[in-house]
Amino acid sequence: MASGLALGACGSLVPQGSGASSGTASGQSSQPRVSSVPQTAVSRPEEARCIANLSAAGARFSALPDAYDGSGCSRLGTVQLSALSGDMRALSVSNIGPVQCRTANAFNAWARFGVDRAARQILGSPLVRIETMGSYSCRNIAGSNRRSAHATAGAIDVSGFILEDGRRITLAQDWDGGSDEEREFLRVIQSSACKRFATVLGPDYNRAHEDHFHLEGGDAEIERGSFCR
Repeated sequence: MASGLALGACGSLVPQGSGASSGTASGQSSQPRVSSVPQTAVSRPEEARCIANLSAAGARFSALPDAYDGSGCSRLGTVQLSALSGDMRALSVSNIGPVQCRTANAFNAWARFGVDRAARQILGSPLVRIETMGSYSCRNIAGSNRRSAHATAGAIDVSGFILEDGRRITLAQDWDGGSDEEREFLRVIQSSACKRFATVLGPDYNRAHEDHFHLEGGDAEIERGSFCR
């Protein structure tokens, strides 16, 4: 099971396809959108419940139309996040594109209960922003001919964190080179992520992940097993 889940890891770290500002209804022209997939997330009961849960949890987002972008690449049941829910404030998120609703729910819960609380308890300052390297990207796993989980908007790559006191904690600089507290913070939030995502890959997994966490899947998938490195 572990090896199968790990195959959802990242390929190239340069996001492709839709970015954070694309794919929303507000960004389209007045011409009708032509789509071969009329169904949207809110028209399917399971995804409608997911979207309702995400809204109740305090995240800010827009539900996106379904789309197929080529062989093995699709955006089905995705949302565009604009803010996450913290204990005391909304948390901004940078450079994120379409993401599957179940992954967005896990990400929102991790940001609040994992990252924000760990930042206050370990570093003495609340979280204000999570920096990402993107989510949806129509690409293969690096070194393989298999599609990445990013190709179906099922994964997010997280690279850094901005605190209220102005500090910026990044995996590239602080996983090994940060203070004792910064290194502890990064390891604590990775452990927290492993309880919420089906696959979590970080700097100890391989060199391709030395500067980010690859967060894949959501709570429902953890029942089938998880891979955390």
